[in-house]
Amino acid sequence: MFKLLIDTCVWLDMAKDHQQQATIGVLEELVRQKQVTLIVPTIVRDEFTRNKARIVEDSQRSLSSTLKRAKQAVELLGGGKTKRIVLEQLSDLDFRLPSMGESAIESIGRLEKLFDAAEMVGVSDAVKLRAAERALAKKAPFHTQRNSMADAMLMEIYGDMLSAANRGLRFAFVTHNTKDFSHPNADHRLPHPDFSNYFSKIKSLYFIKLTEALKRVQPVMVSDLMMEHEWTEEPRQLSEILDSIEELIDKVWYNRHQIRREKIECGLIKIVAKEAYPARDPRETTIQRDIWEGAKKSARKVEKKYGLENLGPWDDFEWGMINGKLSALRWALGDEWDMLDT
Repeated sequence: MFKLLIDTCVWLDMAKDHQQQATIGVLEELVRQKQVTLIVPTIVRDEFTRNKARIVEDSQRSLSSTLKRAKQAVELLGGGKTKRIVLEQLSDLDFRLPSMGESAIESIGRLEKLFDAAEMVGVSDAVKLRAAERALAKKAPFHTQRNSMADAMLMEIYGDMLSAANRGLRFAFVTHNTKDFSHPNADHRLPHPDFSNYFSKIKSLYFIKLTEALKRVQPVMVSDLMMEHEWTEEPRQLSEILDSIEELIDKVWYNRHQIRREKIECGLIKIVAKEAYPARDPRETTIQRDIWEGAKKSARKVEKKYGLENLGPWDDFEWGMINGKLSALRWALGDEWDMLDT
């Protein structure tokens, strides 16, 4: 079994990046199968709790302001077909912002459940003392100008885990903070020399990527799980939804046009030079000639665009599906249910 101590920065990065949900899923599965035990110091959980609200807010706000500036720049400086394409892409991203915030909330909830199932470790006086001694000696993580007391305590907690471990257990420390924990003059995948006594080739490993740590636990199973969890459906882009709405509107309109054509051929609707309002005979239905000619021209465009084979005729079920899809897509963009005006 592996015992993992994961730095706060890794937990926060998993929470704010919706693409990390596959990694969260793999970690959940390894914990469930007891292949991995998580060690969560109280200072890690406390820092995560302090920052989780900011993560949700930043996942939307920072990107929203960036998109707004980008749109303004494209509107001002862009031109031609490229401008339209870029604006469509930016609108798609803007449309997906709310779901990104929801994704962060979901990820935070899943990570907090992992915390609940983990071994929680407090900060002892001995850990605080050793961390302070590191600071006085200017040893890592105090080799930079930052206040790194929390990082020092984290590493000392990890050291206590190793010294108290039973034979057969393996450990891993995972961080994205390469400035404080990694070798300053060599491969960042190596720990800082000041931490060398805490790491080895077999029992205690150092990682700067959580996926690499998980693959060391169960290489084949983790690769399979990553593929399984990455196979998720992405939300539709705004441009896709708008294109689908346009197609459905065209098809609804074309069907009504065909019904009107049949009524004209049967004499139920008369073509007139100019319609009079109000009608002299309310039982008489008419259509103005120039309007009808324009409608036939529009119908030919629809036929060319989609092909006659894709324009009906439809039975009641198929017709219901078309109208239902149109209603649902419009509802997703803010219309009321059953909005079928074309």
